[in-house]
Amino acid sequence: MNIVPSKKMSLFAPAIFGDLKAFAKQQQQKGMECIDLSLGSPDIPPAEMLREHMSKLSALTSSYGYTLTGIQAFNEAVCRYYKRVNGVDLEAATEVVQTIGSQEGLVHLPVAFCDPGDIVLTTNPAYVAYDAGIHLAGAEPFYMSLNKENGFLPDLASVPEEIAQKAKLLILNLPGNPVPAMPSVAYFEEVVAFAKKYNIIVLHDAAYSEFYFTGDAPLSFLATPGAKEVGLEINSLSKSFSLAGTRIAYIVGNAEMIRIIKDLKSNLDFGIFEPIQQTAALALDHAEEITANLRTTFAARHKALMNGLTDIGWEVAPSNGGMFVWAKHPYDIDSKTLAFKAIEQTGVIMVPGTAFGSAGEGYMRLALVQDVDTLTRAVEKLKQLTL
Repeated sequence: MNIVPSKKMSLFAPAIFGDLKAFAKQQQQKGMECIDLSLGSPDIPPAEMLREHMSKLSALTSSYGYTLTGIQAFNEAVCRYYKRVNGVDLEAATEVVQTIGSQEGLVHLPVAFCDPGDIVLTTNPAYVAYDAGIHLAGAEPFYMSLNKENGFLPDLASVPEEIAQKAKLLILNLPGNPVPAMPSVAYFEEVVAFAKKYNIIVLHDAAYSEFYFTGDAPLSFLATPGAKEVGLEINSLSKSFSLAGTRIAYIVGNAEMIRIIKDLKSNLDFGIFEPIQQTAALALDHAEEITANLRTTFAARHKALMNGLTDIGWEVAPSNGGMFVWAKHPYDIDSKTLAFKAIEQTGVIMVPGTAFGSAGEGYMRLALVQDVDTLTRAVEKLKQLTL
């Protein structure tokens, strides 16, 4: 049988993560100790209250039906969380929609708003799901660069007038993956003005909103005056509450945009397991208590890795939050080759910057998913690289 993939599948290249893992396994079989700083998978378990709550609810025979658009208790918890943490008022019935993790929401959202040929403004480098969603919708990406000179913030002024006039959607991620740049009030005000001028929908990916290590929390885009007129914010419980495997997230914001997303999702899925939703609601209602420990832990990791890499000659992008360190390596070698050489010589697994776009050349992304001692040991190993 001649099995031929669709032409669209040519747009979805296999991610490098699997190749890195496979090569690391080969080195482990040779006796190499490997330290995995590749995937941003939470290593801290969910709070005990969450594990117990989900376990109790999962034992109920009434917990196993379809939930369709989701339970009201979850939507209301999202609204309470946004009011407490961000000072943003939301309507549970019309301004909140669940997604099966943020990945599902990010990949499907362009399908709801973009026609083939429409332009989506995104960044280079960027989280890989953005391009996946753009390609799935048949839209065309226009890449804004992220550079040191602009504080690694997307430069809206660099978008040509003719591109801005045609653009349908703008995707932002602050603090981001792979570059953990922090937004400002002035920057989000610029985004709102830009979106209104060109009639562009804004999607802000706030997956790392609870990951901040100094000063105030990152701003919610929706806290910006006029933001709800032009856009949406997506957030996940995967990172902040260590609920990655439960796959639950939400999109909040403009009611008409939320209605359109709900219409799309009514054709895609039948909702999330109710005990997961109830547990997520409990997490949101205890967010301050749960995430305080997360910030203490990740602040120490962030400091150890940033200082360690700087000491051995790497140029680390300044950041006060996020789950990753974005660092320019000092070697005269491309980032992908370096990633495999690092595994071979040191056992340290990092992601080459080019996995997130061509502008990532020369950089590596390192995840803060090991304890301080292990991160310190990883830096010592990287110091021994001979290239």
